[in-house]
Amino acid sequence: MEKQTDLFAHKSKKWDISSRRVQNAKAIAEVIVKNIKLDKEMELMDLGAGTGLLSYFIAPFVKKIVAVDNSPSMLLEFDNKCDEFACETEAILKDITKDSIEGRQFDGIISSMTIHHVKDIAALFHKLASLLKENGFIAIADLDSEDGSFHSDNTGVFHHGFDRETLKKFAEASGFTDIHFETASTIEKPHRDFTVFLMTARKAG
Repeated sequence: MEKQTDLFAHKSKKWDISSRRVQNAKAIAEVIVKNIKLDKEMELMDLGAGTGLLSYFIAPFVKKIVAVDNSPSMLLEFDNKCDEFACETEAILKDITKDSIEGRQFDGIISSMTIHHVKDIAALFHKLASLLKENGFIAIADLDSEDGSFHSDNTGVFHHGFDRETLKKFAEASGFTDIHFETASTIEKPHRDFTVFLMTARKAG
């Protein structure tokens, strides 16, 4: 993998301190558990896992979570606390928009606040489909369309949130069915509130 700047290196050690991030991840996990029938035989990928906030709350319901992220510093923090997770874990340093994960397919792919950092969303959904077993699921949380003020610095941000219908079309084009959206969380900031959706879908059998 070509060397690239780790945009999150300066944030990783403090990433979990923000109660807002913890509460957002917990709320997203609760909606995933409500909408997806998880079991202790499942192996999931956490796309853009970061320090593992979402994984932590999903871990009690599955066999294994494979954390995939392109930030070495974030994955180091993930590894440092993996003993606290209630399932097996594995960390993979990759940018799945550019790199392949050979010989691996997952029962499901979860993700929180990651895909707005991915430029080509159509290609991303194709890649996610290829990484899923038959009837595997995706559970992707991110911002609804916003005005660009969510981040104080938009470096590495390609989308100011998403229109749900547009994402649905991308998913359908990649063979996903049973597409469902639900508001999972609201992030309150001093200047305005931002809603976070959870999108769930299944890879057609």
